[in-house]
Amino acid sequence: MKRRDFIKVTGLGAAGAATLAAPAIAQSMPEIKWRMPTSWPKSLDTLYGGAEMMAKAVAEATDNKFQIQTFAGGEIVPGLQVLDAVQNGTCEIGHTASYYYFGKDPTFTFGSSVPFGPNMRVNQAWYMLGGGKEVLNEFYKSYNVTSLLAGNTGCQMGGWFRKEIKTVNDLKGLKFRIGGFAGKVLAKLGAVPQQIAGGDIYPALEKGTIDGAEWVGPYDDEKLGFYKVAPHYYYPGWWEGGPILLAFVNLDKWNALPKYYQSVLEQAGHMSNNWMMAKYDQANPQALRRLLAGGTKLHAFPPEVMEASFKAAKELHSEIASTNPNFKKVYESLTTFSNNDYAWFQVAELAYDSFMARHAQS
Repeated sequence: MKRRDFIKVTGLGAAGAATLAAPAIAQSMPEIKWRMPTSWPKSLDTLYGGAEMMAKAVAEATDNKFQIQTFAGGEIVPGLQVLDAVQNGTCEIGHTASYYYFGKDPTFTFGSSVPFGPNMRVNQAWYMLGGGKEVLNEFYKSYNVTSLLAGNTGCQMGGWFRKEIKTVNDLKGLKFRIGGFAGKVLAKLGAVPQQIAGGDIYPALEKGTIDGAEWVGPYDDEKLGFYKVAPHYYYPGWWEGGPILLAFVNLDKWNALPKYYQSVLEQAGHMSNNWMMAKYDQANPQALRRLLAGGTKLHAFPPEVMEASFKAAKELHSEIASTNPNFKKVYESLTTFSNNDYAWFQVAELAYDSFMARHAQS
């Protein structure tokens, strides 16, 4: 039968074809509404903004058929309970830092940053192409979630202190707000780690409940006002050389998504990730200049403190790996990849960056 005759017999013209096409499109693009709690206050427009950007990208790519509503920490659940809300199905997706949940299992630290772990680029390369995503999601599966790349802050600062840190002894008894697994390293050196959500740090520091606090870097730290109550600003944050942020997705909800929506969600996370890295690289230098102009005292951690911290971290990693097979598996994957990448970085990247940094200051 000729195409012209087929159209006559069936009664299909352009209008008829459109009638058939519409239901097919509707079926492939169902209307879905999700909620995304985050661990961040809205005032942190890079961390919380990354979650907002991810949600916006998903909506735009699906003609608003797939909508994700974002919530600041505390609006649905406290900032340190995002994983729990996603795991039990209270919410479908959450934007957070994996290491906040190391109390459930130390292996959670690798989804963000392990103390004296790799920098931003190496950490991301491991997650994307070095087997990191696969080995982490194998672990996350037992918590009924899967992970998507959704941000990275770059190397963080070492935090704000009321008094100078000149020796390892200055850490003894020091009540220090620090996120995730790194607190256990500092505890080995005599510090008293405190895990406090971002929006609650300033009041604790102001009241003297804690002696010091770390968060991210100059841009966010300035917004949170730490410089007003703790004048000494240290670097580097050896516990977060290049911490990844993840979107945890409830595993059942993820498996139920159409493949197209899964792809859109994953790509939206990458978009947010790239924007966040660029945003911090753009905003941190300006914020640091403002802080220094306002009287902030910038210090490098003394070599003695760095070496003692490194030794304590490696001891702790070995201790946990000896009894926790999940930790051991992910640690070996990351360490092997990281060592190989740093062998390359010192050939060209380190030499070039060191040269350019010297001339940028001249």
